[in-house]
Amino acid sequence: MDPISSKSSPAPLSLQKPAQDPLRKAATDLEAAFLAEMLKSAGLGKSRTTMGGGAGEDQFGSILVRAQADQIAQSGGIGLAESLFHALKEANHDA
Repeated sequence: MDPISSKSSPAPLSLQKPAQDPLRKAATDLEAAFLAEMLKSAGLGKSRTTMGGGAGEDQFGSILVRAQADQIAQSGGIGLAESLFHALKEANHDA
């Protein structure tokens, strides 16, 4: 069995993701911002009253919520980014 190496080699160019379309990135970022606000409204990221993490949890809760919202949006989200992307694409072609 080969030992696990801490060094990782970059993926070949054929396996790397192509550069993301700026319109798609903008739509995904907007969906992530929307999801972050929805998660905050649902109470995610708020400090617990018992067995909480203290000041650190208070300070970094919003960062965690934003990271979770980014992951949700990157993995397909709720479809908002796709709708926005198509609307932006159509508006861009009409201009």
